[in-house]
Amino acid sequence: MPSPTPSSPLSRHYKWTVVGMLWFICFFNYADRQMISSVFPKLKEEFGFNPVQLGLIGSAFAWVYAAAAPVAGFIADRVARRHLILGGCVFWSGVTMLTGRCAALWHFVTVRALEGLGETFYFPATMSLVGDYHDNRTRSRAFSFHQSSVYAGTIAGSWAGAWFAEVHGWRSGFYLFGGLGMVLALVLYRFLREPARGATEPTVGVAAVPALPPLGVAAAAREIFRRPSALLLMAGFLGANFVATIFLTWTPTFLVEKFGFKLTAAGLSGSVFIHLASAVSVPLGGLLADRLARRFPGGRMLVQATGLLVGAAFVGIVGLTTSTTTLLAAMACFGLCKGLYDSNIFAALFDVIEPRARATATGIMNAVGWGGGALGPLAVGVATKYGRHAKEIDNMSEAIAFGAIVYVIAGALLLVAALGFARRDVLRVSPTPPQS
Repeated sequence: MPSPTPSSPLSRHYKWTVVGMLWFICFFNYADRQMISSVFPKLKEEFGFNPVQLGLIGSAFAWVYAAAAPVAGFIADRVARRHLILGGCVFWSGVTMLTGRCAALWHFVTVRALEGLGETFYFPATMSLVGDYHDNRTRSRAFSFHQSSVYAGTIAGSWAGAWFAEVHGWRSGFYLFGGLGMVLALVLYRFLREPARGATEPTVGVAAVPALPPLGVAAAAREIFRRPSALLLMAGFLGANFVATIFLTWTPTFLVEKFGFKLTAAGLSGSVFIHLASAVSVPLGGLLADRLARRFPGGRMLVQATGLLVGAAFVGIVGLTTSTTTLLAAMACFGLCKGLYDSNIFAALFDVIEPRARATATGIMNAVGWGGGALGPLAVGVATKYGRHAKEIDNMSEAIAFGAIVYVIAGALLLVAALGFARRDVLRVSPTPPQS
């Protein structure tokens, strides 16, 4: 079935239908990757894993996800993206089911690595595909609506993983979510269509590129690495993701051991206060960024920088407070700020990268962000076990609070990109794309 053109009446509705379909795929993407952290206390109880071993399990996913991301992006710029998205969902869902069969540390590390391999194709292919349905007028809104599925999946995976662990055993949640993801992917093969690459670009004055051949490795690298804004966006993503992976991995354990939460309550509270708040702010960030981007080339980056710099204070409070009320309030405020940043992770990058290199750029950005971010869970695990305090939970609290410094550095990098380089880089997206 041919893909609708962006100018057709069908596509004006279908382009949002695409985002809706991908919303559900991304929901399972994040629910599947998040469930393991919510059952860490059960794994510690059943297998005797220490904080370093749990940190290794938490980081294994991100290391493989990051290492394979550039290759995934390069492939996504050359083959039908719908196959990578839906085929990847079938693969990682099967691995999620396999997690329920694990019985040793190396089993968990292996399945988490395979999960990372399956999921690494999703964002380069998806962001590139959505970018070819939505032009500069709606791109941040489309990406931010899609981003809300990240929060919904994280909340569902955290809560459901903990609930199943307490009621039916920790393995059962992996079987259920993995099976549902496979069914969804197979159903959506009938409905998800592949758009022409660069199809929306004429609406913002950039030459259409669907008839041009894919860029070679060297040409794609030049397109990405010659733009300081793109490099600063990647460095900022590394810092933001370093903090995000710490929260994704350690919050349930932190709530159980420091504040005495029950496992199910920790799984829910550890995600809902942060990610529900992010789900509220992310569409606002997308709407604001779409408006600012029409007036100021670095508008999307400025929204991101604001989220990180304000959010840093709340990261510190989460780690250091001993009050449950203050903790939950700080987590919610952190989530609001995180949503402002998340709404433009890839929309800001696409402002300075031409369509034929966008999946590759997304893959490289994921490699940088998740490669650095993967150190977060392991670093907290090491700090918890070997820190300066006698109690492990005191060491964990201090390590989490350190994330505030990382957030400030990341926000400062994005300010430099927005105010120092964005005008030149955004305007340098040339009407004549570079030849391969």
